[in-house]
Order: sequence, then C-alpha cells, then structure tokens
Amino acid sequence: MAKEIKLDAQTRSEKNEDKAKKNRAEGYVPAVIYGPGIDNVNIKIKQNEFNRVFRLAGESNLIDLVIDGQKSIKVIIKAVQKDSVKGNVIHIDFYQINMNKPITTEIPFNFIGEAPVVKTLGGTIIKGVDSVEVECLPGDLVDHIDIDLSKLTTFADLIHLNDIIMPNGMTLVSQTNEVVVSVAEVTEEKAVVQQVAEIAPEVKGKEATVVASAGDKGKKNEKENKK
Repeated sequence: MAKEIKLDAQTRSEKNEDKAKKNRAEGYVPAVIYGPGIDNVNIKIKQNEFNRVFRLAGESNLIDLVIDGQKSIKVIIKAVQKDSVKGNVIHIDFYQINMNKPITTEIPFNFIGEAPVVKTLGGTIIKGVDSVEVECLPGDLVDHIDIDLSKLTTFADLIHLNDIIMPNGMTLVSQTNEVVVSVAEVTEEKAVVQQVAEIAPEVKGKEATVVASAGDKGKKNEKENKK
C-alpha cells in the first residue's frame, strides 16, 4: 500500500502571469486542480514543501491535499512544468481522484537482487523498461513494482512484462510483452574499451603533457634552423 502523503495549499484568485510571477518570487508555486465533475481550482503551494512531497510521491502516489485548512482531498500529480533555464518548478497540475473509479498511471520499477549471470559470467544488465502503465482503483496504488534480478542465471534469460506478478487489483494497460530486463555478454573487446574509458582522463592528461613537450622541442628546432 502506498504511503500517506500530506501537502498544504492555499487558494489563489490571481490568474494573470504578473501575479503568478509574484507568487513565485514569494516562494510559492502556482497550481491547478481539475478532475471529472469538478470546476478547476487555482491554488498555490510553498516551493520547498512541494519539492519534498514530489520526491516522495512522484506521479504515482496519492496525496492528501489540504486547501486553506479544510478537509483534505485525494489528488495525484499529473504534470509539472519547469523553467527551461533554472530548472525550478513553475506550475503544477493536480488531478482530483474519485476513489471508487479506476485510474491509469505509471508505476516505476524497483530492481532488486543480484543476477547470478552477472556475478559468475560477467554479464551486463540491460534495462529496457523502467516503468509501466497500469490501471487500478486509487486505493490499490503502490510506490513501485519490484523486479527480481536473481532470476537471470544465463545470457538467454529475459524478464518480460508478462512475467511480472502485479500487485493485487492492478492490471497492465499495454498488452505488448516488452522485455523489461536482459543480460548482455561482455566480450573481450568490449572489456578493453571499458578499461580504456575508465583510464581515459589520466591518459588524456599524459597525452597533453607529451604533446606540449613535443611542441616545445619543435619550436626549439625551428629556432636553431633559422640560425
């Protein structure tokens, strides 16, 4: 079961951009709440409080949103708009949830365990999918879905979407049996390339020294020739 997460908000009547900028300057993020059968509600939220909650909830957890100290409503974060330069959150869309109706959302994968093929044969884990779209009642939402890597014992082993045991009440939206995780064999050539990449900064520094030394010698020889 997903954790309970609370977030405080205040209503705002301002809709023009100048007042939205003022809110941001005061440490608030403008936001809107929408959903079936309700009128849109304009609110504002403390930037630091939203950042804390977003780290916990992401876009797959229910949030108890308390507006002006009133009774909380259940929402999920539907969209987050960020400043293209600074990366700060500048607007949030919340979707109000009807707890009796199924919703569709993305649930992230949590990769656990150790793949024997990696430990014994030196393979490399390839993650093809890191989240999945599901449908469920809001009360059945979870933080994540575990993917057990210990099932990967050979290079031929794969984990498909259909191999995943879904939490109770949750079904896959997509029926495509995508590969979630596979294992690539690390050839000797790839291993060498990887080793070179790891020591590249050190080698690059030495090359620079060698080039500089060669350049100095070239200049010296040029001067001697002119004499």
